[in-house]
Amino acid sequence: MAFKKTVLRKIEREFFKPFIKDPIDWTFVEECWQHPYREFQYIAMDYLDKKKKFRPEDFPKLKELAQTKSWWDGIDQLDRIIGEITFHYPETKDFMRQWSLDEDFWLRRIAIDHQFIRKELTDTDLLAEVICNNYGQTEFFINKAIGWSLRNYSKVNPDWVRDFIDHHASQMASLSIREARKYL
Repeated sequence: MAFKKTVLRKIEREFFKPFIKDPIDWTFVEECWQHPYREFQYIAMDYLDKKKKFRPEDFPKLKELAQTKSWWDGIDQLDRIIGEITFHYPETKDFMRQWSLDEDFWLRRIAIDHQFIRKELTDTDLLAEVICNNYGQTEFFINKAIGWSLRNYSKVNPDWVRDFIDHHASQMASLSIREARKYL
């Protein structure tokens, strides 16, 4: 089963419309997630992305999704949802600190990238901490995430990113540095 994203989004728009103001239907999300076709995971992620009514209590469910059938595209959607929760509920930043140290590299990737769309509202102390917690990694998806998060933040604060790289380059993977410097 393969749908183009544009076709899938059109179907979703009509399907989700009557339910958009309802509470999150976690049973629907879990059933989609367990389906053998990857498109159903995309449907679940798009559904969650439209809900935007998340609370700290949703972290265990989101963590379970992140650790089940994990792949970069689903993780990259989850990190934005989780980023919204940590923005509105600052007490949940501790989850990101914990996840940045987890043996599961997908959770570490979420911790690194969860502020991706915050721009000037990025918590640089937290960003630096979760990145530093992941030095010495050989995992491509971690080193790429470090570079991307720094590169994205460099669009609004290039001096901070330059300074960060200058102080930490010896501990960073060359892939991370190359990605981070892309717009500098």
